Amino acid sequence: MLKNRFVMVDGLDGSGKGAIVDALQEWAEGKGMKVLDLRSYCREKGTFPENDELLQYDAIVSAEPTFCHIGKAIREEMIRATERTYSATSIAQAFALDREILYKRVIIPAIKAGKYIFQERGISSSLVYQPVQEHIQLSELIKMNGNRTAMQFAPALLIIAVVRPETVVKRLGIREKKDNSIFDTLEFQRNIDSRFRSDWLSQLFAQHGSKIIYMDTDEPKTMEQTQSEAVKAFEGFIASS
Repeated sequence: MLKNRFVMVDGLDGSGKGAIVDALQEWAEGKGMKVLDLRSYCREKGTFPENDELLQYDAIVSAEPTFCHIGKAIREEMIRATERTYSATSIAQAFALDREILYKRVIIPAIKAGKYIFQERGISSSLVYQPVQEHIQLSELIKMNGNRTAMQFAPALLIIAVVRPETVVKRLGIREKKDNSIFDTLEFQRNIDSRFRSDWLSQLFAQHGSKIIYMDTDEPKTMEQTQSEAVKAFEGFIASS
């Protein structure tokens, strides 16, 4: 019996996280589930669904940062490469607040109701990214309310897409839609790559009951192959649980 049906997908920018989440969404739809794409919902309505609306769905597809409220400010202002800069502490606090709202409004009610949740990025990203940006201590990050809540409701399954930083930079360069993020440099991606692959990260999530799967998404593997492998791994996880 799964402790919850929450699946988080993380990894470097351009590692295939979105493609994996899309594949899991298609899996749910193929099973006849009613799926709420929270990303589109927040973009269109500028807020989160109320609990009675949320509970009408069988599965939720989410992302961090979110696409409304604090998350929108993070995406459009705080991590965008402009002449304005924000400290790693400010960014970490913003992510934690965005996360706290997301969990209280969506994730926790969905977990308690037994819904499937497929989410791109999450607390794992904060633990990897912010200490590299300005050497914030992990202990300080985990103390932040939203981050502490996220670890209390850790995903049942954490999929980490593994790819060479050089491949990532190449992929980001040919994207039609540019994020223009402060993190999209080869040096930064190299620094966080080692953190995503680290024992301490997998051990931390294992201590909170999460199963961790590292999935190679590097070339010459195609997006379709990655998606097929992700669904197979997810189905295997469900069967073994």
